[in-house]
Amino acid sequence: MKKFLQIFLVSAFVLGITLNAKAQNMDDILYIELESGTVAIEMKPDLAPQHVERIKKLANAGFYDGIVFHRVIDGFMAQTGDPTGTGTGGSMEADLPAEFSDTNFGRGTIGMARTSDPNSANSQFFICFDDCSFLNGQYTIWGQVIEGMDLVDGLKRGEPPRNPDKMIKVTVGANESKAAVNE
Repeated sequence: MKKFLQIFLVSAFVLGITLNAKAQNMDDILYIELESGTVAIEMKPDLAPQHVERIKKLANAGFYDGIVFHRVIDGFMAQTGDPTGTGTGGSMEADLPAEFSDTNFGRGTIGMARTSDPNSANSQFFICFDDCSFLNGQYTIWGQVIEGMDLVDGLKRGEPPRNPDKMIKVTVGANESKAAVNE
């Protein structure tokens, strides 16, 4: 019985630490609701604090709601975040300076789209389908898909796709949790 109690207490302690760590990071989770389900992205403020702040600001303002994936290239990436749906638009916010890192662009990595000017990222971003390490050091990484990559894989392909998929609603995790509690 004493051994059981020790195991129980240790397990409860470990579980409590794990749940607390997840709760502390909820404000760094971005949820993208698609018609097919929800994609969860862990944002990386340690890699790109200004870009993460921008994504949160735009998501909280509802900017991304209803925006299409305007460029979806098989074996490469799916791009979104342009309110015009053409790949040439952005938000009314000023462009961001590059926050390049040595982190690898792997499957599910989220990068900020930009023009040929490294300091021109604004609201558009892309999700890598496969290894895109050829982009390393050239684009800002601000997140990683942690759930729902199969949904990203299912996006319609094209530049632009004939009937593009869209982000129905985009929310920051901490706000998503508050909304669920208030329902």
